[in-house]
Amino acid sequence: MELRDIEIFLTLADLLHFGRTAERLYVSVARVSQAIKKQERGIGAQLFYRDSRKVRLTPAGEQLRRDLAPIYQGLKDSMERARLAAQGKTDVLRIGMIPANAHDLRRYWETFRTRHPQWGLRLRHAPFVEPFRGLRRGEIDMLVTWLPVQEPDLVVGPTMFAERRVLAVSIDHELAGRTSASVEMLGDFQVAHGKPLPDYWAESYTPWHTPRGNIIERSAELENVDDIFTLVSVGEIVNVFPVHASRYWNRPDIGWLPIHDMAALDYGLAWRGEAENDMIRAFAQVVRDLGAL
Repeated sequence: MELRDIEIFLTLADLLHFGRTAERLYVSVARVSQAIKKQERGIGAQLFYRDSRKVRLTPAGEQLRRDLAPIYQGLKDSMERARLAAQGKTDVLRIGMIPANAHDLRRYWETFRTRHPQWGLRLRHAPFVEPFRGLRRGEIDMLVTWLPVQEPDLVVGPTMFAERRVLAVSIDHELAGRTSASVEMLGDFQVAHGKPLPDYWAESYTPWHTPRGNIIERSAELENVDDIFTLVSVGEIVNVFPVHASRYWNRPDIGWLPIHDMAALDYGLAWRGEAENDMIRAFAQVVRDLGAL
């Protein structure tokens, strides 16, 4: 199996969507389909169940993903270490970002690079679905995530920033003409729902009930931010975001309302306790020294 085909398989196994896999890897949908069919012929078993509505792994596909993921990650890490060695660096700190405001946090990245020129720093997007999977798989070393994080195997580090929240609505939505929104208003509409998410973690972002006890209904399961914006833009849902989303995802079909009675959302660092090393401790110290934004 070629390395590119392994990458296609693992990406499709994560996204379970041929179109998004093609977009992520900058290939055609036909190329994704071709690679999967080739692998299935070679293995002699179907790797994905697929129909017009859904894609999911077969037992054989799930087994292949478990076997291939650490091997592929090891190959990527080896290539990265070789690249760093050519630059005179000894290792790389990999940080996953659930929020979209990496540019706002550049003082942390720049200070780390200045203090520790022997190490590289690599920033990557981290999905909000199964948010801690990248840490547990060893794909990233640290995660910038909203708080709290109450996972027994994870260490919670210093807070990096806190942001008030805004409500994303379609420009044609009945709320669009308002100057602000309230938590109570959420009880009249659906908000986005991602799965699997820890209940406490999802509730810290958007509560399950309004102050008066009304249920805040969730939509069907969504897998990424693009799907959320699509449903918001056509008025099927409204959704809570940190305020930086209104700058980084400024769109002509979506309006943003400050939520005046919702507490600011804290974002901080988390990492796997068993994987803690000098780079992780050094970056956490940079954040402590500089303080939260």
